[in-house]
Amino acid sequence: MVIRKRKKIITFLLLFTMIVGMVIGGAYNGVMAEERVPAYKNPNMPIEARVSDLVSRMTLDEKIGQMVQAEREAVTRDDIKTYMIGSVLSGGGSVPAQNTPEGWADTVDNFQKGALETRLGIPIIYGVDAVHGHNNVKDATIFPHNIGLGAANDRDLMKRIGSATAEEVRATGISYTFAPCLCSPQNIRWGRTYEGYSEDPKVVGKLGSALIEGLQGHRKDSGFLKGTKIAATAKHFVGDGLTKNGIDQGNVTEYTDEELKKFIKPYKEAIKTGARSVMITFSSINGLKTHGDYHMITEVLKGELGFTGFVISDWNGAQQVAPGDFRESIKRSMNAGIDMFMIPHDWKRFITTTKDLVAKNEVPMSRIDDAVTRILRVKFENGLFEAPFADRSLVAKGVGSAEHREIAREAVRKSQVLLKNDNHILPLKKDGLNIFVAGKKADNIGYQSGGWTISWQGETKPDLTKGTTILEGIKEVAGPNTTVDYSQDGTGAEGHDVAIVVIGEPPYAEGAGDRTDLGLLQEDIDLLNKVKTTGVPMVVILQSGRPMIVTDQIQDWDAFVAAWLPGTEGAGVADVLFGDYKFSGKLPYTWPRNMEQVNNHDKKNPLFRLGYGLKTR
Repeated sequence: MVIRKRKKIITFLLLFTMIVGMVIGGAYNGVMAEERVPAYKNPNMPIEARVSDLVSRMTLDEKIGQMVQAEREAVTRDDIKTYMIGSVLSGGGSVPAQNTPEGWADTVDNFQKGALETRLGIPIIYGVDAVHGHNNVKDATIFPHNIGLGAANDRDLMKRIGSATAEEVRATGISYTFAPCLCSPQNIRWGRTYEGYSEDPKVVGKLGSALIEGLQGHRKDSGFLKGTKIAATAKHFVGDGLTKNGIDQGNVTEYTDEELKKFIKPYKEAIKTGARSVMITFSSINGLKTHGDYHMITEVLKGELGFTGFVISDWNGAQQVAPGDFRESIKRSMNAGIDMFMIPHDWKRFITTTKDLVAKNEVPMSRIDDAVTRILRVKFENGLFEAPFADRSLVAKGVGSAEHREIAREAVRKSQVLLKNDNHILPLKKDGLNIFVAGKKADNIGYQSGGWTISWQGETKPDLTKGTTILEGIKEVAGPNTTVDYSQDGTGAEGHDVAIVVIGEPPYAEGAGDRTDLGLLQEDIDLLNKVKTTGVPMVVILQSGRPMIVTDQIQDWDAFVAAWLPGTEGAGVADVLFGDYKFSGKLPYTWPRNMEQVNNHDKKNPLFRLGYGLKTR
C-alpha cells in the first residue's frame, strides 16, 4: 500500500515537473521570440524606446531620406523604396486622376507600399493642405475660411470642425495636414489675411488650439493622432501678416523682439495642446529669412516653447535662405533647426547635398539625429507603424456627409457679421415678400469658397464642388409664400419689396491676393448702382477674405452683412437673413475707412471697430 502511494506521488511529481517545464520553456521561447522582433516594431514598447531603437539601426542614407518631403507628381513608388523617402505631399490642386476618396486612398497606399518595401519598413507620412475642410477633394465639406471662424469665435465649434475635417482627411488615406494658420495679420493688404482668425493674437491662440485638438484629439488620450484623428501643423512661425506693406513673403521691420512675443503666444498654446508639426514662414525678420533663423527655430521654438514634434519648411522655403546658392541654403536652414524639408521637385539634389554636408562636418550628425528622432516620434504617435494603409471603412464612408455639412452651415451662420441694419430691415419676413437677388456671386460655389478650394488659387466655377449657394439657401429658407427672382447683372429689380445684392472678391491665395487697393470691384459698383436707381431697399452681402473699403457706397445700403468666404454651405447665410437664427458674429479685424488707414496701421477711427457686430431682434 505504501509502495503504491509512493509510486503515485513520484508519477505526479514527474508529470508536474514536465508541465512546469513546458510552461517555462514556452514562456522562455515567447520571450526569445519577442526579443527577436526589433523594439521599434513592438507596439507595447514606449514610443521613445521605439524611436531610439530605430534611429540606432539607420544608415545615413536612411536618415536623410526621412528628412525629405517630395511632391506627389515628382516621386514614384520606386523612388520611395530606392531613396527611403519619409514623406509625400499634395500641393494645392495636386490631385490624383480620380479625385475621389478611393482615388486618393489608392494613390497614398501605393506610395506607402514602396516605403514598406525598404530595409526597415519605415512608413511615409502624407501631407495635404486641408485648411478649411479637406479642400482639395471634390465634394468634401468646405468650411468658412479662418477669418469667418474668427467672427464666430466659438471654441466648441472649432473642435467639431477639426474633428469633421480629420475624419474626411482620413477617409482619403491621409494622416497629416498643414493647418491651422496661427498668424495675426496686421496689414489686410496681405493676400493671406483670410487665413488668420483675427488681428488679435488672443483670439488666434484660442481658436487655433481648439482646431488642433479637434484634428488630433486630446494629447493625453490613447487615440491621440490615431483612427479618425490626424497630425496638425501650426503655421507659419513667425511673422505672417506683419510684413512691411503687407507683402507676401516680405520683411518684418516694424516690430521689436518684445512686440513679437505676443504673436508667438498662439504657438505656445498650440504646442501646449499638442501640435506635432510647425511650419516655418517664408517671411524675414529684419532681413533674416526665418528658414535660416537659429534663434527663432532652435532657441525659441524648440527651446523656450518646448516643441517636441518636427519642424517643416514651407514649399521650397529653405532655398530662399541664400538665394542662388542651394548648398548654402540647405546648410544654414538645416543647422537652424528645420527637420523635414518640403522640397517638392529637387529632392534628389537635397539628398546628395546633405550627404556632402555631413561628410565635411558642416552639418553635425547630432543635428541629423535630432531631425530624424522628431519625425519618427510623430510617425509612431500617428499610428503609422501599426496601421500604415487607408482605413477602407472610412474610405467607403467618404466625404461631405450630412452631419459635417450641418456643422459647416452652423459655422456659416455664426460667422455672419451685421454691420448696418436701418429701420430693422433684417430679419426679412418669410411670408408674402417679393425678393430680388442680384449678382453672379449669389449663385456660385467658387466665389463662395475662395482660394484653396479644389485648386490652389481657387476657381470661379459655379459648380466647382458640391454645395448650396446663397441663392439656393434663400429659396430654401424664405418659405413657400415668398417670391424669389434672380438676375446676375441686376436687371429687373423694380417692383420688388427688397433686393439682396451679393458682391465680393474673386478667389485668390498667397501672392496673387496681395492688394494695394481694397476698394470694391467696378463690376460690383455697377451692379449696386443699377439696383440703387430702382429705389428698392438694398441688403448688401459682401463675400471677401478681408474688410474692403466701402465708405463711399455704404450710405446707399439699408443693411450690410460681412459674409466673408462661407464655403459650400451658403444656406447658413439665409438662416440669419430670415431670422431662423440671430446674427451673432463680431468683426475679427478692424474695418478701415480708407486705404490711408491701412497703410498707416491706423485703427483709431475706423469705419467699424474690432469686435463690432449688430444683433437682430
